[in-house]
Amino acid sequence: MLVNNKSPSSSEIQTLYHQLTAHHSCHAYPDNQANNPILHSENIDNNYDSKLPIDLLEQLPTHQVANVYIDAIEQVFEQLFQHNYSAIAANQKSAYRLDLVIVIDCMHGATGRIAQRLFERFCQQVIFLNDTPDGNFPLGNPDPTEPNRLNELQRAVVSHAADIGLAFDGDGDRLMIVDNNGKIVTPDHLLYLLARIAITEHPNSLSNSLLASEVLFDIKCAHHLPRLLSELGTTPVISKTGSSFMRQQVQHPDNQIVFAGELSGHFIFNDSRFIPYDDAMYSALRLLHWLDQAHDDANDKKPLADIIQSLPTIVSTADHYLPMPQTTTTDCSLVEQLTRFCHYLQYLVDMSTHTDSSSSQQLKDTCLPATTCKSSACACATAKSQVALKQTHELLPVGTKLSCIDGVRLDFAHGFGVLRQSNTSNSLTARFAGDSVNDLKDIQATFAALCRPFNAALAEQILAIPAE
Repeated sequence: MLVNNKSPSSSEIQTLYHQLTAHHSCHAYPDNQANNPILHSENIDNNYDSKLPIDLLEQLPTHQVANVYIDAIEQVFEQLFQHNYSAIAANQKSAYRLDLVIVIDCMHGATGRIAQRLFERFCQQVIFLNDTPDGNFPLGNPDPTEPNRLNELQRAVVSHAADIGLAFDGDGDRLMIVDNNGKIVTPDHLLYLLARIAITEHPNSLSNSLLASEVLFDIKCAHHLPRLLSELGTTPVISKTGSSFMRQQVQHPDNQIVFAGELSGHFIFNDSRFIPYDDAMYSALRLLHWLDQAHDDANDKKPLADIIQSLPTIVSTADHYLPMPQTTTTDCSLVEQLTRFCHYLQYLVDMSTHTDSSSSQQLKDTCLPATTCKSSACACATAKSQVALKQTHELLPVGTKLSCIDGVRLDFAHGFGVLRQSNTSNSLTARFAGDSVNDLKDIQATFAALCRPFNAALAEQILAIPAE
């Protein structure tokens, strides 16, 4: 839901809730109701207006809203067919269906009402799982990123010899996929593929206007992603985690962002073809259209598993939730302490490369104003006193990149790690990745060593997080 192209605030959502329960009405903004004309289905033009107010759309029956949505997507794909399928006769484009077998798991969520009509319109063979909306979610939390949540979809893809499996979350704004071998595609790889589609199929892809384009990804994405995006000729931009932050950046009038994505499965195409919003069904159809065109050197259709196989191997942990440790002070959270500590270590590393050994002790005792703790009881001061210069280089080797826009992220030569405070619960989230299992373990050990001065139990929990 967007209000003036922005996600509604908590108070606006509560206002809507109270109006729904009190009046059985969907009018969230009473001040505007007097000026709203009654919208009849026959007045809906085929040229979809992306700014059609939600309080007008809600007056339509559900199936008519679905018509508006499907018509809008159909226009997008007719344009794509025109661009990529010049051999198809003009009167056949509207009837063209992608030569793919797909399996879709709606997880008893909201997409079940529309997915069948939408995907059967564009694909030759579609198998549906759990497509009856049920707010009780009998199979569990409709989150496709949860461990083992895609087991049914994986089995169905294999048994039907399908080209791909798609999974939508409960409200249809997140997407996860399974390749033709029944293997889950990591969100990092999926984000890269969708970004590649947004760039190569951009209406201005043949002009110079994309030279300054950007792709936004959140801080939990793996270390390979920035390099892969750079190879596409775009600028990778790291963002805080949170789809609302991502939408705000995409919708800023001065941005050059053509695509944005998160590890959690939120993806936004911002290529002027459709509404810049995290719509899982639209993202899935863009992926299917691209996959339908993918061919190898012998002009045979290239399986998704082969495409993924050509990307760098990622050995990673899941986005793991850890209990929020209690700190000894009320004004310094553990993440704040760790952030200051890492800034301090980075300062030592930077300065030591330009300072002789006789000044090492002086450097170790240095405390920059920017890293001064809020409280004298803060564990950050104790941690500093325990770190020798040699240990500093082991923890943060020269060339390590530190990002603190959302927790602490460290990018090493062969992997990365991030520790941050969850947006939705009183817990920490951690994720680590490496080029190999040993690289992954080394990075977890580094983060454990960084956290141990503040909380020994947290350090052990980090070491215990298993690889996916």
